[in-house]
Amino acid sequence: MTIPEDIIERAYKGIATKEDALELLDVNPFELYALADDLRKEAVGDTVTYVTNRNIYITNMCKGSCGFCAFREGEGYILTIEEILEQVGQAEKAGAVEICIQGGYLPQLDLEYYNEIVRNIHTSYPNMTIHGFSPMEIHYASYLSGTPLEDSFSELKKNGLGTLTGTSAEILSDRVRKIICEDKITTDQWIETIKASHNVGLRTNATIMYGHVETWEERFDHILTVRDIQEETGAFTELITMPFMPYNNRIGEEMLRSGKFMTTGTEDLQLIAIARVLLNKHIDNLQACWVKLGKKLAQVALSCGANDMGGTLMEDQITLASGGSNGEYLPPEELEWIIRSAGRKPMRRNALYEEM
Repeated sequence: MTIPEDIIERAYKGIATKEDALELLDVNPFELYALADDLRKEAVGDTVTYVTNRNIYITNMCKGSCGFCAFREGEGYILTIEEILEQVGQAEKAGAVEICIQGGYLPQLDLEYYNEIVRNIHTSYPNMTIHGFSPMEIHYASYLSGTPLEDSFSELKKNGLGTLTGTSAEILSDRVRKIICEDKITTDQWIETIKASHNVGLRTNATIMYGHVETWEERFDHILTVRDIQEETGAFTELITMPFMPYNNRIGEEMLRSGKFMTTGTEDLQLIAIARVLLNKHIDNLQACWVKLGKKLAQVALSCGANDMGGTLMEDQITLASGGSNGEYLPPEELEWIIRSAGRKPMRRNALYEEM
């Protein structure tokens, strides 16, 4: 089946629908990839971006009991400010321009702790971009302190937070969330939190973690929810599509017992391509997450609608804990080689997609 002309027309206008997306699942995948590649070229040209960054895990503990998480460990820790600053210093010496701060949500991690982190990093390393925390973490800390969300984000921004992550979205469907992360924030709470961060001038990325219990229709509803928010705030920098890693976690074990394995390469590329179709004229940047896809498939994704390779990721403990086998660090030289080998031009960026 070839792509109907009316779908192509809506894609170029930026008004593709969920029905269009569902129909694109049945077309020749290489025609779909070619359409997405053309839309990518029109939106951002032939430049492929990446960021030199380091993940810092401030804790390996979490109050949540998400069925997809394999990161929680028996012997828990919470990093001190001194330990965090030491890791930031190591990252700066290694050439990182961005720190991505990640963790769980705990009563001990209050707003003052988060503010102290960004305040100290910003003071000690003023040229380091701070990309950190999840909407879940800030929503929970704000609730515990009785602080309105916008006030919380305003304080974090004032103290040096550059951008908020768009994680903890998983799939924005309460049916799915009840199965995989019942005690996490609801779809409406995630939307409320993201909008609050955008309202005070913080930009965020958007993520989708797919390939577990959701349907294709729920995936597209998620992407269209992101598009709706973008039409209102204009503050999303990118969409990151992240296939679920089904190892060492409850949801994955149930999947594997049923005979279902992780997503296929075709499925990963279809989602990236259809995301480009749905988000055209709305969000320009789509990341091919090499630590999830592997370096080779991430390179192929650059011809299927993606235009960003993500970060060098000095340490990605979450993916490794879930059975990821693609490593946790990719040197900038190798990233640029992969990009050039795909016939594209590499550009080092920060979290705001500004050239560095």
